[in-house]
Amino acid sequence: MYLTFAWRYFKAKKSANAINIISWVTISVIAFATFCQLLVLSVFNGFEDLVKDSYSSFYSDIKIVPKSGKSFLLTASQLNLIKQQSFVNYFSGVAEEKALLQNGEAQSVVYLKGVDDNYKNVSGVAQKISKGKYSLGTIDEPLLVVGSGIQNAAGINIDGAFTANDLTIILPKKNTESNDPLQSLSEGTTQASGVFAIQQEFDNKYAVTNIDFVKRQMNFLPNEYSAVEIKLKPDADPKKSKETLFNLLGKDLIVQNKYEQNTSLYTTMQLEKWAIYAVLTLILIIAAFNMISALTMLVLEKQKDISVLQSFGATNKTILKIFLSEGVLLGLIGSVVGIALALLISFAQLKWKLIPLKGGTFLVNYFPVKTVATDILLVAFTAILIAFAAAWFPAYKASKQKIELK
Repeated sequence: MYLTFAWRYFKAKKSANAINIISWVTISVIAFATFCQLLVLSVFNGFEDLVKDSYSSFYSDIKIVPKSGKSFLLTASQLNLIKQQSFVNYFSGVAEEKALLQNGEAQSVVYLKGVDDNYKNVSGVAQKISKGKYSLGTIDEPLLVVGSGIQNAAGINIDGAFTANDLTIILPKKNTESNDPLQSLSEGTTQASGVFAIQQEFDNKYAVTNIDFVKRQMNFLPNEYSAVEIKLKPDADPKKSKETLFNLLGKDLIVQNKYEQNTSLYTTMQLEKWAIYAVLTLILIIAAFNMISALTMLVLEKQKDISVLQSFGATNKTILKIFLSEGVLLGLIGSVVGIALALLISFAQLKWKLIPLKGGTFLVNYFPVKTVATDILLVAFTAILIAFAAAWFPAYKASKQKIELK
């Protein structure tokens, strides 16, 4: 009933044309704000999925690292215990350290990651080879798979038509007692077998080789690791898997899921997303002032109607609900129009790639979008809530009007 009155008041011709103008301006501003909110949230969702896909090619589902220090010991029985868990598909031991990579006079600081044969099943690096092949060699003849940024920085040749570069890897040794700084460093020779291209952060930072070579250069014990990376089975629950491993391995180790391995990135992305949402919500708050003006003028015009309704037995609460419904109606119309436009633009962007990304440094050459149902509900709820709040004061004034029939 209340929305029926509100709809009739909305459609009815007003004595003052300004009421109609302000009402439509209010709807337009709400539509614009909800359109921007949903579209921006959809673009952020698209970029978030894009980043997650690229990072998932490098980060494992579960990673076990020491709580303190750079390495830890895992006994054969502990490794076997990890292997026996029903949710574990593959796991790989890792020995990782910052190293100096030299190619003649060219040199580059890299994060050298020594891994075993299972690493190609745990990580997507092997599937991201852009030049050469994924081959890590042996302890005596190690091979290196480097990021594309490292290849360019160190001038590494991967083309089979030319002689492969002899690369020097300088690593710190562990547990050295010599006072000579040079004795605390190890030097090994290797060649590059392939180049991977995943994401700039990884491409400029990491090089991968076999774990036995790295362990020997760093004086690691046979059962000593920097990390253990795990690939879960498709139906495994990451949260439960993490808890199970933590209980099995003890409190001296940290068990991280994929997102905890790079918390700062995902936290920053979420903060940016909701900061933009909050800024765009300010547009809705500005629209609320237009709504207050429109409804206040409508209340003044409908004074006789209010008195007639009161004479027929309408209570103050009924009058209040009628004009609150008028505000909600304006918010509802505006949000429906804005959301519909955002969905239309998102669909067009997905289908025809209308808006390109310039610069050529991205994984895709167009703005990615992904519309989520919860975002639609949030945007609609925000618009209607602000409209309801804005309508409260004019509706309250209308409900307190005294009966005046002349």
